[in-house]
Amino acid sequence: MHRPRPRGFTLIELLVALAIMSMLALLSWRSIDGMNRAQTLTRERADGLLRLQAALGQWNADLDAVVDTDELNPLEFDGKVLRMTRRDAAEGGVESDGVRIVAWTRMQRGDMAGAQWARWQSAPVRRRDELAQAWQRAYEWAETGSSVQAADSRDSAVTLGAIDQWQLFYHRGETWGNPLSSVGNESPGSAAGGNDTLPNAVRLVLTLSAGQGLAGAVTSDWIRPTLVTGRSAS
Repeated sequence: MHRPRPRGFTLIELLVALAIMSMLALLSWRSIDGMNRAQTLTRERADGLLRLQAALGQWNADLDAVVDTDELNPLEFDGKVLRMTRRDAAEGGVESDGVRIVAWTRMQRGDMAGAQWARWQSAPVRRRDELAQAWQRAYEWAETGSSVQAADSRDSAVTLGAIDQWQLFYHRGETWGNPLSSVGNESPGSAAGGNDTLPNAVRLVLTLSAGQGLAGAVTSDWIRPTLVTGRSAS
């Protein structure tokens, strides 16, 4: 009895099978790579959003705690740096009768890609001379990018995110105005003979740098908790 010889794969069939397997492997790799890229982008955007929320939370907390010392302007912007006098809260949430100088600026650093939105704060101060010195250190930090550690090593600074530019607007009366312009920024308290130098609201406009998780313009309005003239903004 004649038995048929078992038939194997031809060379062409093997080549076709290998080509199909290669295409399937390539498609699988592209799918996995796309998923990894999507996960990375989602994570970067989530991290960027959390950092921005934390930075804006600190910004609002500083403005909420602004206090008028009758020695310096409680809120002063010169086009580069915003300096303020704010109440100091000791660690653990216990109120302190000290005051801190806080400064915010857009800082160009040589060791960073682009400019950074940055915050500086002094150690707690309780005397007039300490207040004036801390006010000056805040200005020097904004100009040089470094604290005067020899004066007080308890000063601290932190960068909060890459930005292309930032803008501030003050709201007084019924209009928004440039903090550097006297038009529309007349203080109602001053006009009435009082000492109310704080605006009713502060608008912050950040232009986030491209190439990070979040980009574009972000606007945040801080509304003064009370409009009553006094030493404190809250």
